[in-house]
Amino acid sequence: MAPSECRFAGRDARRLLAYAAATLLVLLAGLLPAPVLAQNIESVLRPGDVIRGHARWEEECTQCHVRFDRNAQSELCMGCHKDVGADVRQRTGYHGRLKPQPCRSCHTDHKGRDARIAEFDPQRFDHTQTDYALRGRHATAECRKCHQPARKYSQAPSDCLSCHRADDTHKGRLGPACADCHTEQNWKQTRFDHSRTRFALTGKHVDTKCEDCHNTSNPKDAPRECVGCHKKDDDGTRGHRGRYGDKCDTCHGTKAWKPSIFDHDERTKFSLRGRHRTATCTACHTGHLYRDKVGSACIDCHRKDDKHEGALGRECQACHGEQNWKDTPRFDHDRTRYPLLGKHRDARCDACHKDRRYQGTATTCVACHRADDRHKPSLGDDCAACHVEQGWKQMARFDHQRTRFALEGRHRDTRCEACHKDANYRATPSDCNACHRGDDKHAATLGPRCADCHDARAWKPAPRFDHQRTKFPLRNAHAARTVACTACHADAKQMRSTPLECNACHARDDKHAGQLGTRCDSCHTDVRWTDTRFDHARARFPLLGRHLAVRCSGCHTSPRYRDASRECVGCHQKEDKHAQRFGTLCESCHNARSWRLWSYDHAARARYALDGAHARITCEACHKEPAPRGRAAAELSTLCGDCHQKDDRHQGAFGPQCDRCHGTGDWKTLRHRGTSLKPSAAGPAG
Repeated sequence: MAPSECRFAGRDARRLLAYAAATLLVLLAGLLPAPVLAQNIESVLRPGDVIRGHARWEEECTQCHVRFDRNAQSELCMGCHKDVGADVRQRTGYHGRLKPQPCRSCHTDHKGRDARIAEFDPQRFDHTQTDYALRGRHATAECRKCHQPARKYSQAPSDCLSCHRADDTHKGRLGPACADCHTEQNWKQTRFDHSRTRFALTGKHVDTKCEDCHNTSNPKDAPRECVGCHKKDDDGTRGHRGRYGDKCDTCHGTKAWKPSIFDHDERTKFSLRGRHRTATCTACHTGHLYRDKVGSACIDCHRKDDKHEGALGRECQACHGEQNWKDTPRFDHDRTRYPLLGKHRDARCDACHKDRRYQGTATTCVACHRADDRHKPSLGDDCAACHVEQGWKQMARFDHQRTRFALEGRHRDTRCEACHKDANYRATPSDCNACHRGDDKHAATLGPRCADCHDARAWKPAPRFDHQRTKFPLRNAHAARTVACTACHADAKQMRSTPLECNACHARDDKHAGQLGTRCDSCHTDVRWTDTRFDHARARFPLLGRHLAVRCSGCHTSPRYRDASRECVGCHQKEDKHAQRFGTLCESCHNARSWRLWSYDHAARARYALDGAHARITCEACHKEPAPRGRAAAELSTLCGDCHQKDDRHQGAFGPQCDRCHGTGDWKTLRHRGTSLKPSAAGPAG
């Protein structure tokens, strides 16, 4: 007899048995006493007492049973147990993930008032079938830790705080989403990536405790302005007391609050040199930084140092330098109406300027040399007609100063024929190059204006040249007092064409072998070559998670920094347990927070949801071939037959779509129990 015929025969037999029982009860109705007649057929045939929870419906069999239809019993069960019914219909929870079966398969009643019809073995219970899969330390926790007595197992809370409220050192300030930072492996182990917020942690902020900034119940209320946490530093004895506003990051960095990182030379129109570099900010910025404007003239800060009482104007830098206010190395008296020559250069300033109001001082010789005038002004006041600055007693036959070429410095000791080659003195050229062509090491590349750098005192050195007025001002280690001109200008003939790139002079210092280009100033400074300021966040590989704490040498094994691989496998090859079967795109599953924390949404990214037995197998069980280049895994077919060919007992007779009959929970369980699945002569069954 076929299986289908057996099922029909069994159903008919049950109906006949029920009919015979009903007929027997009717025949006995006249013989039974009145209390017995008050009972219905089901109560007479009841196999035993129901459990205590069902006792009030014991006389109403229709609450749980439908006559002659056993399959309807499950619907009545779920009608009372609505939470279980909702799980079954929505395929959620423990009952929703079980294979479809009648409720009586597991819960059988009529075994007495104290019978336990929901008995199960906690040791064999598969918690992954519920809405709360156990991971990490949860997998070894005792059931009673989460499931309280006298409460349904499904009523166990799923939020972290219900069990870990005593472990919440934040006292509820960070809310109930503990899983955003903590893991199931260890409560003290955190995985929160602050770089994904609007306030990425850098410098000393990385080691700062969370509660130092998040001191409110809502973590989003933590201030992002520096002054929100550093107000006590701004109000201290050396702080600005709010005078410089709340943009602390303009001057301060996260590596250390001191010293300031503000570059006054680049970000303002007033470059700090000399003693200005060591002056405190408050020495000039005495008021509010943004409200009270600070002037850039010397007199704005040095009014009390002006001994001239404003008589010489506001251009103090014409005489004074930044190194020392009392020294006046910059003042060039030759640019005044009275150039200093001869012994006048060695004279003290106050020898002529009796007071500090320098303007208005007489420039006639007799104003200072009246006591030396033995002529008792019989020859007038024009002493310079005969006397020279080298000595009052020395007489000059010719006053060259009255010509277009006044003799100064070494020119006064030069013989006349050294410049005047012929008798035509007026035709003698007055440019330096006419006499000093042989001394011009620049081969005329700098033009004939030798006086721009050289002076009449000596051809070497060239003290007048101001390098700060060129395209390459000298600062810090490049300053002329530490670096000789020839260190950069190797060829005197090519002074103007000297390259400005760092690499032109520092090629042998370039440990990167030219790989990072010629913009050395992107990382190095002119204070010290070994000091660097590279911001890795501007590179093609910004540092996140655990990468922030890794030393540079951990990835860059040599100074050729660009040789470092940006693929994960470049550094983590020994940690690749898959032996590159899944390619080199490790970031498809792993992240920078921790190598062991991995996540891959197979349903969304591979368009093939893993359920049933598929959810428990390893990745390598299906992905056996190496991944092609640029992909995380080799693309597989979604047809069941491609993986389960050896399990196909039909030998392909029903086609490759095994899921029409088989489910992912169990291969041996068929979905169509009421249909004969036999292959036809025309081909696979539809």
